[in-house]
Amino acid sequence: MNPSPQNDDRIQRSLEGLLPPDEEAALRADVVRDPQLRSAYVDQAWLHASLRAHRDALPALSDGRPTEPELVEPARKPAPRSWVAATIAVAACTALLFGAWTLRTTPRADDAIATLVQADGCKWAGSDLPTTTNSELGTGKLALVEGIATLKFKSGAVVTLEAPSTLEMLDAMHCRLIEGTLTAEVPESAHGFTIDTTDMKVVDLGTRFGLTSGAAGNSQVRVFEGEVEIDGLADGRVKRITEGQGLSVSSGATPQGQEPTLGRQVLEDGGWTAIPTSFGRGKDAYVRRGDVGAPHGSQPLIIVKHTDLPPGRNNERRGVLTFDLAQVDVRSIQEAQLILDPEPSGFGFASLVPDSRFAVYGLSDNAHDDWDEKTLRWSAMPGCDDEGPGPGARKLAEFWIPRGGSGSPLTVRSDALAEFLRTLSNGLVTLIIVRETGETDSSGLAHAFASKEHPSSRPPTLRLK
Repeated sequence: MNPSPQNDDRIQRSLEGLLPPDEEAALRADVVRDPQLRSAYVDQAWLHASLRAHRDALPALSDGRPTEPELVEPARKPAPRSWVAATIAVAACTALLFGAWTLRTTPRADDAIATLVQADGCKWAGSDLPTTTNSELGTGKLALVEGIATLKFKSGAVVTLEAPSTLEMLDAMHCRLIEGTLTAEVPESAHGFTIDTTDMKVVDLGTRFGLTSGAAGNSQVRVFEGEVEIDGLADGRVKRITEGQGLSVSSGATPQGQEPTLGRQVLEDGGWTAIPTSFGRGKDAYVRRGDVGAPHGSQPLIIVKHTDLPPGRNNERRGVLTFDLAQVDVRSIQEAQLILDPEPSGFGFASLVPDSRFAVYGLSDNAHDDWDEKTLRWSAMPGCDDEGPGPGARKLAEFWIPRGGSGSPLTVRSDALAEFLRTLSNGLVTLIIVRETGETDSSGLAHAFASKEHPSSRPPTLRLK
């Protein structure tokens, strides 16, 4: 399908280097999100590159004249037949270039180290390896933006990659998890299969395990069956962990050059007002069942989880958000949206959790707004009892995150949310976020969203019109 005239113009100006930086960034985001636009961009990029690479040779290809610049007559309008020949030549050049690219990215059978055997709802960006199902993979990088992908190495090891993740393929017995989450099932034939992260090296000893890693560190491994050996730790020691055990390494830090996101009220185009939890008296946190450690009000993530396991193995988590609406005439609110930025939690694995439904509750009792990030615990969660939101909590909206779902911002909207906000009387609103979908494996994924303490992502934000 041909792109719209507007998108065609954007692509052409991008290829000529004429787009302003903000429009270039917007085009990149649209290309990643829209398969049809992505296809059109690739087609035009190939044609553009071919024309530039062969601009001196095209006149010779069309009518057989020499290619020296002094013999070319750029001002002469070619005859229709010449343009046909030139177009055929360009198509041939493009085909040759595409063939060369395909040969470069598709390994010969004896060079392949793995096969992409399954891809569920996958979107890729930044990979330098083939990303179609049943593709043979050589050394290189896979960058998964959305979905769950399964790779089978020639050694027999099977690795399931969960978005968002980036994996570097090294050989049939070795890969590197640059960032993200994976699970690995390693048969006896592949004992010694190794996965590196920024701050540890996991060597399989016949097992099934899960691994997470951040680009700046903070790796976690959990063994489901068998045993693994952990090397490359900061203390120089080698450790072994077995079934049911895990190991976390918290060596990461905020990447240099990133500053915490500063919250403020912003008037946006179209009359929308955006109010994050970092504005005014706003606050956000999460609580965890049975947690006796430090409260979670100053953490960069709001972690949400629901399980069907008994309380002793139940790591239930709930999020709580309070927004300061004192500067808003709530009676005039026509529409309302809650914006959440999903982030990897580092806890659990998406392959063990189905598509998940979440609910947003509003608390009508003004007393529930008076909670403290520094002291909040499970037993004092506003508007909730041990089983969930109590009678004073009103369900305002639902949203879904698919298994292996995207890290793209979520926009939660409903008429009930806007109606609820119009009833406020004290300038504050407190919302509860719970996951309603349960799980039966203690290693299932805990979902997470950026809080106001996150160093780079947007905090929870109410958009009001």
